[in-house]
Order: sequence, then C-alpha cells, then structure tokens
Amino acid sequence: MNSRRKLVIALGAGALAAPLASFAQQQSKVWRVGVLATRGRPASLETDPFGAFQRGMRELGYVEGKNLVTEFRWANERSDHLPALAAELVQMKVNVIVTAGDQDVSAAQKATSTIPIVMATVPDPVASGFVKSLAHPGGNITGLSNIAIDITPKQLEMLQSMVPKMSRVAVLVNPDNLSHAMVLKSIQSATQRTSVKILAVEARTAREIENAFSEMAQKRVEGVVVARDVLFVGQVRQIAELAAKHRLPSISGVTKFAESGGLINYGQSSVESFRRAATYVDKIFKGAKPGDLPIEQPTTFELIINRKTAKALGLTIPQSLLISADKVIE
Repeated sequence: MNSRRKLVIALGAGALAAPLASFAQQQSKVWRVGVLATRGRPASLETDPFGAFQRGMRELGYVEGKNLVTEFRWANERSDHLPALAAELVQMKVNVIVTAGDQDVSAAQKATSTIPIVMATVPDPVASGFVKSLAHPGGNITGLSNIAIDITPKQLEMLQSMVPKMSRVAVLVNPDNLSHAMVLKSIQSATQRTSVKILAVEARTAREIENAFSEMAQKRVEGVVVARDVLFVGQVRQIAELAAKHRLPSISGVTKFAESGGLINYGQSSVESFRRAATYVDKIFKGAKPGDLPIEQPTTFELIINRKTAKALGLTIPQSLLISADKVIE
C-alpha cells in the first residue's frame, strides 16, 4: 500500500473516531446546574415547579448523581442574599444557571456574562434588560417568558365578570420585582376610562404579605389581583387564605392559586415552564449558544376556578367562565 493511500485511510479513520470520542466524552461528563431562587426551599420538590425542572432533565436522560449535579441556592425571601448566592454558583463553575423571576435573573446576570443563564419564567425579558430581543437574545441569557404583563388586564376582566360592581381593586406586587411596575401600568391603562380604581399594595416577605391584606381591608378594596412573582409562588397558600379571611375575590397567574383556595387562577403553568426550561439546558449542553436560542412565549393558559371559594363569597360564576375553564374545583 503506497504512503498516500495509507495517509488517506488514516485521516478517514481519524474523522470517524473524533465524533465518536466526542460523543463518548459528552455521555460520560457530569454536568453541573446551579438553580437560583429568591424563595425558600419547598417542603417537597416533587410537587413544586422547581421539581418539574428536575423531572424534565430526567426525561432528557440526565440522572442526578450520575451525569448531573444540581446545586440549589435558596434566598429564603431575602433578595439581598441573591448576589452572594449567584457569586457562589459562579465560583463553583456550574455549566448553566437556571433562574425564575426578575430578581433572580438580575442577580445571575450581574454575577456572570459567560456562564449560560436559562430563565424558567419572566414577564418581559426585553423590557427588563436581560436580552436584546425575543428572536435573538444575544449574550448569555435565554429561556421562557410568561407574558404576565400582557394578560393582567384579562385577569381583571375575569374578576369583574364575577363582581360586576367592583370599583376598588388592589394589585399585590413585590417592589423588588422589576416587572411589577409594568404590570401596574398595564392594568391602570386598561381601567383609565372606567370608574375602577387600582391600588398598588406592596409585599417583599411573608410578614409583609399579611400586612398588605390588612392594608387592603383598611382601604376597603373589593377584589385583589395577585401579580406573578417567585415569592408569591412560595406563599401561595398564605395569600389564598388571607384573601378568604378578608372575603376578597381574588385572581392570580401563580400556579396552584385556585387549588390553594384562591378564586381564579389564570396564566401559564409554572410547572410546564420549568419542564420546558430543561430543554434549553439540554440544548446548551449539546453545544448551542444561549444568545442564539429564541425566547419561548406561551400559547396556552390555564383557567382554574374554585367553585367552593365562589360559594363562600356569595358569588355566581358566569357561564362564559365555566365553559372556558380547564378545571373547576368543587
């Protein structure tokens, strides 16, 4: 065999071996994912949206302790702890940081411009300054938007269909959430030609949530819209119970709000958002650049109505809502 032919065969064998070696290396690699959250650790991850991310990773072939290590960092409602927790994940050299909510994304963004960041759910990543555009994020951040700002007027409309004469509505917001000013602007714009008065009530902690409902009672509001927020997800039962205690018709996009006793739940499923976030992490592990992965927006929304809560408040559920509901809790 001449030297030239030997060289061609050798090069061909090398070209075949390189992808196989690369594939084998990727299969044996242990990936490290950092998860950053303002809230506290849930009692059970399996029944929590954060657990849906882990289930999503398992569905894609990642096994915790085998080829995946997930590092959770919980701020326990202390947003001022987020910068240090984000820095800790960066120092650990995780391969990806998964976040949920504007505060978490902002802290991760300030901590690193190189480690990929996947947003599980944020209202408006462009307006919040996280990405350049939905189609072409650029930089190291990508993920999913819940378009909570856009659907807030629809939530108010649903609440008004239950309480037609309602004139004073509170909006529970977290002042640390970058998007909540936009949520308020959206709902105020929708009511500027009506007699409905919108009152912003703020809460940063579980204790402040309790104080917020006391303030609502003092101001004699007739209903409450709970803005979507990572803190409020963790305190969803507390919020629903306080709304019931003060006999306030309530609506939120927070997952499990109606199941926890709130009147209406309308918004994107957080469980589905976190499960979808796993697909972004998988693509990044396989070589995709976060800046090239378009931001995903929801096309379907859950409508869940708690009929038991409606009866306790003496409200009649319009037939139009019942027909549209994905689930009615008896």
